Amino acid sequence: MKRMLNRKNIFNAVLVFLFLALVFVPSAKAMVLEGLMKIGFFKPNTTHRGKTDTALPQDLSGIRFKDIKGNTVDLGDLKGKIIFLNFWATWCPPCLAEMPAVNKLYETFKGDNQIVFILADADGNLNKSQQFMNRKKYGLPVYAIASEIPDVLFQGSIPTTVVFDKEGRISYHESGAANYGDPKFIEFINKLKTTN
Repeated sequence: MKRMLNRKNIFNAVLVFLFLALVFVPSAKAMVLEGLMKIGFFKPNTTHRGKTDTALPQDLSGIRFKDIKGNTVDLGDLKGKIIFLNFWATWCPPCLAEMPAVNKLYETFKGDNQIVFILADADGNLNKSQQFMNRKKYGLPVYAIASEIPDVLFQGSIPTTVVFDKEGRISYHESGAANYGDPKFIEFINKLKTTN
């Protein structure tokens, strides 16, 4: 029995347990990714535009989202505002990992009427998404997808984040987790506020 409980076996058992937790427990994966964001990994790259807006209609009219109270937001009605659109799900570890940073960005700009935040529930369970936000004490506005979404914006990979400038053009488009609370991304949003 003593041979089985030596340091090497205990260490190996702990490593196997941690590996299994990372594989099978979404919140454990999210915690690791969030930690990596805090030490400087997963910074959003704002030096490129991501996907181009050539496949988008002249305006964003008809791309709609519905909040928990049943109010509908049409992106076409938001011309003149910067739109931060994030497709996410409660079961997605990278989504959960970036949510504290998204909330930090939201808290930075929540009083600014030039910027609109839409966190689109990609798994079709708006109540569960709202409960997640309430449990985490995030003020982020959660919406259900209420229309067809052009493939140039969202092809099903989550998280996907799109930022539109005041003219409705894509200024940022990225799939995968990123630290949107990073000072350089906040600076990027501030620059969008001052340009046409």
